[in-house]
Amino acid sequence: MKLYDYLDSGNGYKVRLALAQLGMGYDWEECDILRGATRTPEFLARNPNGRIPTLELDDGTFLAESNAIIWYLAEGSPLLPPDRLGRAQALQWMFFEQYSHEPYVATPRFIVKHLPADSPRRAELPDRLERGRAALAVMERHLGAHRFFAADRYSVADIALYAYTHVADEGGHDLSPYPQLRAWLERVANQPGYRPLMARPARRVASPAIA
Repeated sequence: MKLYDYLDSGNGYKVRLALAQLGMGYDWEECDILRGATRTPEFLARNPNGRIPTLELDDGTFLAESNAIIWYLAEGSPLLPPDRLGRAQALQWMFFEQYSHEPYVATPRFIVKHLPADSPRRAELPDRLERGRAALAVMERHLGAHRFFAADRYSVADIALYAYTHVADEGGHDLSPYPQLRAWLERVANQPGYRPLMARPARRVASPAIA
């Protein structure tokens, strides 16, 4: 398999973390999203939506959307709950991550880290951070009664939510009011096969710079 990715992307990190914890080998190509690498005709032929991560499977099929990719990779492994309800709970939290969490936890991080200080998008931060705190509070309440998010076991739901939550402070979120969430972050970081966000995969194919 080959993963088209950007190292600082939490969505790409979901896939890298799942691959590491499943012990799967893959080739890795970094695509500089800040310089238009995903908007070239070559990349758009792989993923017409022009986004990373995109995973090329062994048969040449391209699979996009981070949560779909990690679900695909986790089939038949302990990262997917074995029972019907557990799998539905995992999907529930993965949908929550994309709709209620990612726009208000990941997007502020992107604005703060990657856009200039005078970017008009800075005006979005107060509202996005408020909504992000609401999402973090939902997670905190759940974690007050559960060690993990689905079926009381570590799963793809935890990978999906961990990716941007553990770096939420980089976008302006203060995690100190969420002790249960912080304890969960530690549990995830102690899982076998854990790899940090900025750890480059061992096999790397450099993407040519785009002016």
